[in-house]
Amino acid sequence: MGIRSAAFWPMSTTLVAFFLSIPNMIQDGIIGADGMPERSDTFQLSPGIPSMNASQLPWNCARDLDPEGVLFKLIVSNNRAMKLAETIICNSFYDLESPSFTLFPNLVPVGPLLTSQQFGKAVGYFRQVDTTCMSWLDEQPANSVIYAAFGSVAVFNQHQFKELALGLELSGHPFLWVVRHDLTDGIDDVWFDRFRDRVKGQGMLVGWSPQQQVLAHPSIACFFSHCGWNSILEGVKNGVPFLCWPSFIDQFLNRTYICDVWKTGLSVDPDDKGFVPREQIKEKVDQIFGDEEMKARALMWKDIANRCTKEGGSSYKNFKSFVDAMKE
Repeated sequence: MGIRSAAFWPMSTTLVAFFLSIPNMIQDGIIGADGMPERSDTFQLSPGIPSMNASQLPWNCARDLDPEGVLFKLIVSNNRAMKLAETIICNSFYDLESPSFTLFPNLVPVGPLLTSQQFGKAVGYFRQVDTTCMSWLDEQPANSVIYAAFGSVAVFNQHQFKELALGLELSGHPFLWVVRHDLTDGIDDVWFDRFRDRVKGQGMLVGWSPQQQVLAHPSIACFFSHCGWNSILEGVKNGVPFLCWPSFIDQFLNRTYICDVWKTGLSVDPDDKGFVPREQIKEKVDQIFGDEEMKARALMWKDIANRCTKEGGSSYKNFKSFVDAMKE
């Protein structure tokens, strides 16, 4: 019918670059037709994109939950749909993932797009937002608070949940912790009530927060995050260093960029049983708070991100060109 089409990709550009490279990875013998690893060595899509093992590919990170490979089949199906698009608009900016944009020129960065502040009102929240945390943040010193939030689907077992809580307490820093009602698969209410009472002067716990406002607050020094892409963009745009705790799919790739490419954060290191002790949480927090070079890099990325979306910036120009093309 001659109708022009475009697609919007809301996650990292490098993730979609891996997805679009599936045929080449099969041809090169890196993965099989089912997405499973065929080789044990590392490979690199192109210079500048982090090397990885095929077992670390996003769809293979989910194999414990998806033994039938449904996710991989969905990705392959989605790739066929994306081939119909003349342009794929991405929620990223060129400097953040430039090798991926070079590899696939039809991927066009127009971000970072942070929707919940559009038109001066909060939109797009999954849960009721507790804004009382903002007045609590106002009472904290600048660059002193750990903000811990693990998205809308991550779940900790009861033992790990307790250790996370004790790690935040042990850090000695003020902390704002988003504790969804389903953040753990079970909780000792008596223990948790005692914990709340004990940290009342140090920490604040909320069910859900206005995250962009929180990350923009001058008291925030560290974002303890699951590394979902939206959270990453919010942290980057506000110049906040990360402590990473990914759990599935794209979050491990996102962590690699934070820790190894942009160098704006550290990661927890679970043991062979997937457990992270409280002492390690304190140790990682101490390293982040003491790393002035990391803080400087985070502020550098903040400046780049903000310049991209202003008039004359790369994302601004890309979006304007896209709109102009749609008018033709």
